[in-house]
Formats: sequence, structure tokens, C-alpha cells
Amino acid sequence: MIALNAVSHNYQNGHKIGFKDWQVDDGSQWLLLGASGSGKTTLLHILTGILKPQQGSVIIDGTSIYDLSSKDLDQFRGRNIGIIFQRPHLIKSLSIKENLVMAQSFANLPTDLNRVKEVLTSLGIADKKNAYPSELSHGQLQRVSIARAVINRPTLLIADEPTSSLDDKNAAAVLELLIDQSGINQATLIVATHDKRVKDAFTNTYELS
Repeated sequence: MIALNAVSHNYQNGHKIGFKDWQVDDGSQWLLLGASGSGKTTLLHILTGILKPQQGSVIIDGTSIYDLSSKDLDQFRGRNIGIIFQRPHLIKSLSIKENLVMAQSFANLPTDLNRVKEVLTSLGIADKKNAYPSELSHGQLQRVSIARAVINRPTLLIADEPTSSLDDKNAAAVLELLIDQSGINQATLIVATHDKRVKDAFTNTYELS
């Protein structure tokens, strides 16, 4: 499903970082573990088509993503990769429903309000569809971020430090949501973190030194 082959990246300061090869099977759940400065964010950007590596290839669902044109890569990312950032990246002037419809539009997909309802219901926030981001709690915003990530039924779901600012109870709840949603949407899940509390939830680990 995902293959990382001989990938390396050169930083502007001349530092070069290489990543060991990584094979990720369809529907599997992985922990991407690395301390600050280990290259975790760089690898996330490479995996999600944001940063082209100087060497190597990234293959997702049989597509070598950096062989695509910029326009095709944007569309591929929108349809196949769901990203959950540390902080919600929502358009504040749009309602929750409108934010999810916008995600469909960015991927050049038709508006599907039934899908919007289905995802919000599965996350327990269907009653918030007409609310605006400023009206929601931190926990609700995190659920909306997950909703936006899975709205287009991606094959790959990536969460960047989803638990770093949460207490133990809420961290466990968010992890459960991510694992549940990856199962519901039949998506491969990669959670990138330095939060050791997360380790017990995963049997597969890719660790950066």
C-alpha cells in the first residue's frame, strides 16, 4: 500500500537525513516515533506529498506520488491522504458542514451531504454541523479535524502529534477515535508522535533515531 524506498533529504544547512525503507500494508496501523529533531516532521511532509525528497521514491496505492504533476499530486493528496494536524486547520468563516464540503471540493469530488452527515454522526457531532469553529470546544474541534481527514474516504490517514497537548483521559479518547475511524473507513493509519503514552495502542512501530 505504501512503500518508502531509499528516501533522503538535504536541509538548507547542509545536514542530510536518510530514512530506512518502510513497507506499510493496507489497513495496518502504525506508530511513527521520533524525538524532536529526528526528522519526523520532514518524513510526514514527504509521505503526504508536501516535500519532495532529493532521493528515493514514495509509492502509495501503486502511484509514485512524486512522478505526478503538481496539479495531479494535489488532487491525489485530497482524495487519498487524510491529515490530522496538531491544531485544527479549519476556515473560521465557514460552518463545520461547509468546511467538510470544501474538503470534497478541493479533491475535485462532488458535494456529498450524506457523506458529511455519516462522518459527523460516527464522531458524535452531527448536531454541530451548522456551528462555526469558534463555537466548539477543543475536543469537538479535534473531532471535526478527524472528520475532515476521513471525509473523502482516504486510503491513508496520518495524525501529527494528536495527543501532545492532552491529558491522559482525552489522549486515550482521541486515540480510540483515530483507530475506530481508520477501521470504519478502511484506511491505513500512521500516528506520528513523541508521546510515549501512545505506544501501547500500536503493535507496528517505525522509529527514527
